Amino acid sequence: MVIVGHSNVVGKPMAAMFLNRNATVSICHVFTDDLKKYTLGADILVVAVGVKHLIKADMVKEEVVIFDVGITKEEDGVYGDVDFENVIKKAALITPVPGGVGPVTVAMLMKHVLRCAENSF
Repeated sequence: MVIVGHSNVVGKPMAAMFLNRNATVSICHVFTDDLKKYTLGADILVVAVGVKHLIKADMVKEEVVIFDVGITKEEDGVYGDVDFENVIKKAALITPVPGGVGPVTVAMLMKHVLRCAENSF
């Protein structure tokens, strides 16, 4: 499993969650030397750096599972960290941007807000 992005919001918590499930985790970032070497070996790839189309089709293996968490907003749209149109041809599963991880994040946030409100009364 490879995580590209070491933020306190996504990268580090994801690494901890996978480690708690006994996964072997490699954590990379946009400045990792030969990033492709790491991403090509990933069965599961989580990308959360905010760099439009950082991950290209030649950087992933067939049947990889990809969670694209990063977004880049431009005048003509919102883009993920993964070149979705080309990578989808190789991936077993991939989350789209927009509409993938974001709605799940919002739903979980609302669930926790509701739980906090219920516990405060």
